[in-house]
Amino acid sequence: MSEVTTHETISLENMDLALLVSGPHSAVLRELSEQSRTQVSLRGTDAHILGDPDDVALAVRFLEQARELAAQGSPLGVVDVAHSLRGLRHNPHSSLTELLDRVVLVGAGRRPIAPKTEAQARYIESIRTHDLTFGIGPAGTGKTYLAMAMAAAALVKHQVKRIVLTRPAVEAGERLGFLPGDLAEKVNPYLRPLHDALGDMLDYEKIQQYRSKGQIEVAPLAFMRGRTLSDSFVILDEAQNATSDQMKMFLTRMGYGSKVVVTGDVTQTDLPRGARSGLEGARAILRDVPGIAFHHFSDVDVVRHPLVQRIVVAYDRAAAQVQAREGGKSEAPAADDDTQRDEGSPETQPAPSLGSFRPDPE
Repeated sequence: MSEVTTHETISLENMDLALLVSGPHSAVLRELSEQSRTQVSLRGTDAHILGDPDDVALAVRFLEQARELAAQGSPLGVVDVAHSLRGLRHNPHSSLTELLDRVVLVGAGRRPIAPKTEAQARYIESIRTHDLTFGIGPAGTGKTYLAMAMAAAALVKHQVKRIVLTRPAVEAGERLGFLPGDLAEKVNPYLRPLHDALGDMLDYEKIQQYRSKGQIEVAPLAFMRGRTLSDSFVILDEAQNATSDQMKMFLTRMGYGSKVVVTGDVTQTDLPRGARSGLEGARAILRDVPGIAFHHFSDVDVVRHPLVQRIVVAYDRAAAQVQAREGGKSEAPAADDDTQRDEGSPETQPAPSLGSFRPDPE
C-alpha cells in the first residue's frame, strides 16, 4: 500500500442486504480486501474501504455492483471475487453482470471456469442461448471441457434433471472387439476423457451420488437409439466419428427441456475410408436451421501447451499444400458455406487430439 491512502464508505442499505453482500462470516469482504489490496470492514450496514486511491476505487465499484446483484437475488460468492476484480481492473467500463455471464460457476467450493479467448466466451454464450450448439475446431480449444462445465453447472442448479455424456466407440486402428473384458470394460477407455473432465467439475462423492440416482450417465453413442432425452443436458463428444445415420439418430433423441452440445473436429475422423462424417454432414445440412448454433474454433483458441498451437498450424500448412497439389479439391464443405470469416470463427484444419483437455480454469 502506498503512503497516500483514501477512505470510502458504501452503504449496503439494510442488514439483510449487508449480510448477502458480505457473505457468510464476512468471507466475501475478506476476499475482497485481499484481492483488491485494501482494508475492508463492515460496521452495521456500512462497508468501509481504506487503501491506495486506485485500489479503493476498484473495491468501491465491486461493492456497488455486488449490492445491486444481491438486491436482485443474485449475491456473489467468494469464488466470484478474484475473477470479477481482474475483469473490472482490466476493463473500467465493464460490469459484474457482463463479467459473470462469461464465467461458468459449477458449484460451491469450486473455482469458476472462465473462458480464455473471445471465441470461448462466444461459445459459452451460444450454449446459454441455444438448445442445440455445435462446437467444431482443433484439439485443445475447450470444446468439450466448457460444455461439460455448463452441464455440471446446470445440474447443480437444478436447471436440468440429468447429464448424458456420449461419444462414438470408434478410435484409430482399433475396434471394441480388440479390447479385453465385458462390454462395460470395452467401452470405458473410449469414455475416459469424459470421466476425467467431469471429475474436474464435481467431487468424486457427488459424482457417485448423481450416478447412483441416474442423474449422470456416460454411455456409447449406440446406446442412445430408441430413447427420448427430456430435461437433460446432453453432450456428444468426438462427433466426427459418428456416421450420418448415427448423427441423425442422436439429434432426434432431443426432448423437451433439454440442451444439446455436439463437439468434434471434421478433419480428424477415424471412420472407415470413404465413410462421410456425420458431423460434416450435419454442418452442411443444418447450417440454415433456426435455433441451431455452429461455433468454429481456430488454432488461436488452443489453450494447451504452446507446442499444440504450433502443431495445429503445421498441420494446417501441410493440408493446404496437399490440397494445392490435388488441384484444390476437398471433401469438406467450404468454410464460407457455414461460417463467417471473422476473427472468432475461422475454418480450421486442426491437429490430431493429444489427450483430454483439462486446463487451469483460471
